[in-house]
Amino acid sequence: MTAEDSFLDLLVETLQALDRPVRGQFLQRFFKSIAQVELPEGVTLDLWDQILQRRQELSESLGKPVSLKTSIVDVLASTNFLRTPVLMEYEDLKKLQVNAATDALTGLYNRRLFEEYFAKELNRAKRYNQHMALVMMDLHKFKEVNDRFGHQQGDQALQLAASTLRKTLRTSDYAFRIGGDEFALLLLQCDPEQAATLSRRLRVNYESALAPLKIDAPLALDFGVSNFPEDGESKESLIHVADERLYQFKNANRAPAAVPQRVIPMDTSAGREAPPAQSPQPAPPKVKAAAAAASPAAAAKSGADRRKWERVSMVGTRAYAVLQENSDKTARVLDLSYGGVGLQFDPGEEAPQHFDAVLHVPILPPVRVSLIKTYVHSADESGTRIGCAFVS
Repeated sequence: MTAEDSFLDLLVETLQALDRPVRGQFLQRFFKSIAQVELPEGVTLDLWDQILQRRQELSESLGKPVSLKTSIVDVLASTNFLRTPVLMEYEDLKKLQVNAATDALTGLYNRRLFEEYFAKELNRAKRYNQHMALVMMDLHKFKEVNDRFGHQQGDQALQLAASTLRKTLRTSDYAFRIGGDEFALLLLQCDPEQAATLSRRLRVNYESALAPLKIDAPLALDFGVSNFPEDGESKESLIHVADERLYQFKNANRAPAAVPQRVIPMDTSAGREAPPAQSPQPAPPKVKAAAAAASPAAAAKSGADRRKWERVSMVGTRAYAVLQENSDKTARVLDLSYGGVGLQFDPGEEAPQHFDAVLHVPILPPVRVSLIKTYVHSADESGTRIGCAFVS
């Protein structure tokens, strides 16, 4: 598939999840962008249905998949709506993608994406006989913070939790906000010990991040972990086990200090006895992200397998980035995702830790972005791959 086809398939998936009125509003702007015509929302909805139907008919007739672009051109040409074909405005598509997939307050993936990704990644773990962990988290004493300090302070605590998750998790992991103060993590190719270690590190890091706020409440990240295949092989069983261990963790932390007998909480990783409840200890040194240990080709392949719906390969296109610090300096764009971009620099060249750039990608207008360097992969004589995250 070309980059254009990937973007359009992304559009189909996103529109299917939207209510019909919202879909009509977007399609009205979409057809104005690609055909330069003003159409009522009802007409655009009918046109879209015709395009999807035409794509199916052409695919069945030819005996192979037909791109959405082909069916768009065919339907618009037959209705005399095709005038000046411009594919679409990148900002419109990006805004729609982000709103459909993320939680507005924290910027994490939402519950709908959690259900979809959990099922997909669990099936992948079964197919390739890989470990996988589910972590259910919530904020200890969060209601107390809202009641005593107000919802604005509560929102800050939630946003800080989301920021802690993003900074601590590996690039291969997923974080979701699934309820008020409830979060879920999917840790891929992660065994029970690694999952427990990462969860404890998140709790310690959140405690450190909260310190500047000086909130007079025992706010903390409580967690429960379930592991595939040790704790079950279905989504329901893994959620049940993780929830049970989350409650065990909470009850252990609520145990009064004056109780004479030793309180033995359950190890949230696999139901084993753990040391007595005590103040969290500093976590071991941060484990390197999985992507940093792989070659550029392997990283691109595994990333595409995990995130086909959001990452689009630019290999084989003329996509490039112009660095703002030096307008003569360019880098090749290897792929794009919601969160960032993969760039290839010439051998011996380095990227600054934080820099601005203008991305030039086929089918899109030039877009100015602010980037922060997240990892570097050594490469062959063709250059070095540098992963960059978008900074709002």
